[in-house]
Amino acid sequence: MQDRCQSCPRALYLTDGPQPAERFPSIIAACPIRAGCRQGGSMDGTFAVIGAGRQGTAAAYDLAHFGGGRPVVLADAMEGQARLAAERVNHLLGRPAATAAVLDAADAAGVQRWLQANQVRAFVSAVPYFFNLGLTRAAIACGCGMTDLGGNSDVVCAQLDLNGEAAAAGACIVPDCGQVPGMGTSLILFAMEQLEEPRQVYMWDCGLPADPPPPWNYRLAFSIEGLTNEFFGDCLYIRDGRTARVPALEELEVVEFPAPIGPLEAFTTAGGLTTAALTFAGQLDVLQNKTLRYPGSYAQLKVIQQLGLLSPEPIEVAGVRLAPRTLLHALWEPQIRAAPGERDLIIIRILVRGLRHGRPAEARVDLIHYADEATGFSAMEQGTGWHAAILTHAIAEGKVPPGVIPVEKAIGGKDFVAEAARRGFVVSLDSRQP
Repeated sequence: MQDRCQSCPRALYLTDGPQPAERFPSIIAACPIRAGCRQGGSMDGTFAVIGAGRQGTAAAYDLAHFGGGRPVVLADAMEGQARLAAERVNHLLGRPAATAAVLDAADAAGVQRWLQANQVRAFVSAVPYFFNLGLTRAAIACGCGMTDLGGNSDVVCAQLDLNGEAAAAGACIVPDCGQVPGMGTSLILFAMEQLEEPRQVYMWDCGLPADPPPPWNYRLAFSIEGLTNEFFGDCLYIRDGRTARVPALEELEVVEFPAPIGPLEAFTTAGGLTTAALTFAGQLDVLQNKTLRYPGSYAQLKVIQQLGLLSPEPIEVAGVRLAPRTLLHALWEPQIRAAPGERDLIIIRILVRGLRHGRPAEARVDLIHYADEATGFSAMEQGTGWHAAILTHAIAEGKVPPGVIPVEKAIGGKDFVAEAARRGFVVSLDSRQP
C-alpha cells in the first residue's frame, strides 16, 4: 500500500544558504504563493490537544508557552486526566492558559462537532496511531489544522491519500510528528542541507532511561501500542534509490557514543521513515533508520518476536480467543512503564554522505538531550510533544500550505533547528570533506 501513496507535490522551502533546485528536483519547485490554511495567519482560534497523556501534556505546554496568548484545550476521554494535565500546564506557566474537556477520539463525528464548537484553529493528536485517520477526516471536515505523533506506515499512507480533500477544504495536516518520526525527519533534512548532493542518509535514534534498570534496561514513556508496533512488520527505507521494505528487528550493529552512554545496539524498526522514504525515493541511494538500545536488548526482543507475542491476530487458548500482542501488553507494560520523575535521554544521530562542490563530503548531526528538571518533562516528552507543537505553531501561523503535508515539506531543517534551540535542544553539526 505504501508504494502507491502520493504525498503533496508542493515545494519544500529551505530558507538559508545556497539551495539549488537541482538538489531535490521533485520536491523543490517553483511555488508562486506559499498559501497557508484557510484560517489565514491571524491569532484567532484555539489550540487543542486530543489525548492528555504525557506527550500531550508536553505539547500543550509548548503551545501555551509559545502561542502568543492563544488558549489551549486539553481533551481526553478521562475527565480527571484532562483536568490534571491542564492544571499542570497552568502551574508551570504561572497563569490560566489551559482548560480541560472530555472527548472520545474514536467518535470522529463527535470530534468534528467539538472542533467547530470550540473554534479550534489547529490541534495535536496525542492519542495512539489507530485514531489518526478518523481525526484527520474530522479536521478536513471543518478545515482545521492537525498534527499527530504517527508511527504506523499504513495509517500515514492512508492520511496522505487524503491530500486532495484536505487541500480543497483548506485544512493543513502534518502527520508523523514527534521524536522519530518527526524530529528525526527534521534533522535528516538539516543534515541534507549541508551537502549539495546528498546520496546516503543513516539515522540512529532512541529514548532510554539514564539509569537502565534490569532486566529490560528500558523504560516506556509513551503508549505500549506504539512501542510494539515498531517491532512488527516491515520498515520503509530507501535502498538502491528505491523505496524498499525491510523486516523489523534485523541488521544488528553496535554504535559507539561518548561516556557515560557507551556502546548501544542498533537494529531495524518500523514506522520511523514513512513519508521521507516516499519523498526522497529516486533522489537518495540510501535512507534508513535504526533504533538504539542498551546491550542485550536485541536478544530479548528477538525472543518476544520468535514466540509470536507481537502478532495482533487472535488465537484460541483454553477456549479463549486473544491476540498475543494484547497478552504481551498486559504482562510487559507494568514492568517497563516509566514512573514520573525517572531521568531519561533521547539520542538522534544522522550521518549524510554525498558531494559538496563536486567532491565527496559528509555531515553528522547529533542530538543528545536529557529530562528537564525545571518543568519535569522527560526527554521523550519534550522530543515528542514539542516537535508536534512546533509544527502546529507553523500551521496556525499560515506557514504550511493546505493538504496532507509530510514533515520534510512542512518546515525547513534550519528553521526547525532554530525553533528547537529556543526550547533548549542542542544540535551539533560536524561537516567534513576529505
